[in-house]
Amino acid sequence: MQIEFDLGDPGYTLLHRAGLAGLWMTLAQLEEEGVNPPNNLEWRLSHRRICLSWQGCDQDVLNWLLQESFQLSDGLISLRGLDARNMRIDAQMIVHQGILGTFLQHTSTHKATGMAQQSFQLDEDKPKIIVTYKALQSYVYQRFAKSLCDKNGNFLSKPVTVAGWLNPGAVVRHVAFSSSTSFEEPPEHAFVLLFAPVACYYFLLRSQLRSQRAQYALIVPEITNLEKYAGYRRNSHLRDASYKDFFASGLGDAGLRFLTYETAADLAEVFVMERCQVVTLGTVAWASQQKTRTDLYLVEASKDKAELLENYRICRSWFSDRVIAGKNGGFIPGSFARELIAENLAKQHDWYAGLADKVNSNELFEKLTYERGGLYQMTNEAKYDERDKLFVQACHEAIKFTYAQIANNTREGEKPNFERATVKIRTGLSRCKSSASFREFITDFWARAGRLPTLQKHWLDLMDFVTGQQDWQKARDLALLALASYKKSDGDSDGADIEEEEEEDLIGLPGL
Repeated sequence: MQIEFDLGDPGYTLLHRAGLAGLWMTLAQLEEEGVNPPNNLEWRLSHRRICLSWQGCDQDVLNWLLQESFQLSDGLISLRGLDARNMRIDAQMIVHQGILGTFLQHTSTHKATGMAQQSFQLDEDKPKIIVTYKALQSYVYQRFAKSLCDKNGNFLSKPVTVAGWLNPGAVVRHVAFSSSTSFEEPPEHAFVLLFAPVACYYFLLRSQLRSQRAQYALIVPEITNLEKYAGYRRNSHLRDASYKDFFASGLGDAGLRFLTYETAADLAEVFVMERCQVVTLGTVAWASQQKTRTDLYLVEASKDKAELLENYRICRSWFSDRVIAGKNGGFIPGSFARELIAENLAKQHDWYAGLADKVNSNELFEKLTYERGGLYQMTNEAKYDERDKLFVQACHEAIKFTYAQIANNTREGEKPNFERATVKIRTGLSRCKSSASFREFITDFWARAGRLPTLQKHWLDLMDFVTGQQDWQKARDLALLALASYKKSDGDSDGADIEEEEEEDLIGLPGL
């Protein structure tokens, strides 16, 4: 028996190519360990092809290969292609939970022995993270050889039905019409899909926008060179990522983080891997018993996206993950600001685009202002149009002078009510539904604040935002960004801002 797999097969999707890379990585690891395969099983590996050949019973060979490839270690999934036996325990946990949350989320795909716990000390001065996980006795990949062969043990020559665990999203559309709505693949393609979990990566999502509709992100890389991708996936920064790196704020954050574990441009150039597909799986009302595919992005981080990558680097530096003490040990909160910014960057939009439409309630605005310190730094450090920066600066000055007026008009012994002014500005922005209504709002806002130095100096540059020559919705987003990111400066009166210590305590802790 001889089978040849080619990366350029026209029937391959991104997931098939990931599966081929996973098979390449597995065979390379078996070769490195000096394992002796049965039935004269041999393979030849190149940067785009894999050739398998053997003698004897097909099912015996396939069963041996799958048993060697998909193993268990103390109840945790152990992938030969990742050399999982030599991975850190928290990195093994990432793979185990990620596969169970994406490919194997249905209980029929695995047999569990019960729940177990594992704890990790990620930071010396932080509490341990305690993880509860499902320990396994077996899972479907280990016993799939019989599904690829007929009753005589020969490799099938007809298509096989592909279940959702083999190709997430490729499921029967209607049980009453299973024969006509099921998804089928040639047996060679189904075999390749078995190894996709080896090459893919996984994130647990802490989304503020999608809630239960996005709980896990499956990262499917775009692979053009099997050998080079194997080097990328087994690079220490990705293969041995800490448990803290298992969390992402949203789809864009997951995709960009996967592509930028080191210097993004350098990795993309060295490993020839610039794009990935992000598939989210979460709970929907019509199928609450399992995770369903709820969204899909194609994320790019190529060398010509220097501004995008720099803005994501700045975003990650100011909205980084950290371990927080909780009732049951440490936990890692999500970042609402990073979710908004990263999703815009993944779509190649301005990093603040759509802010006013997405942050459309007092509750969401409060979550965003928990991270005002990082937002303020983004307004100063991010790469975006200079006139946009000037507009934000003018709005910051208007907010500052508005707060100062409130402080000056507050009776001695009373606390200035800055919150009411903030709510008034936010609700005023939310009522702007046209260029005319926004023009009315912004001119009134600036006029009531008084003489704004940035507006006086850059009048001609900023008039386009008022007259409608610039996109009024973009200007509304910038105005809301200014309100959410306003931070006390040395020139403010003492009463004209939130207490500095209180603000610092809130930064980066949405949802607590």
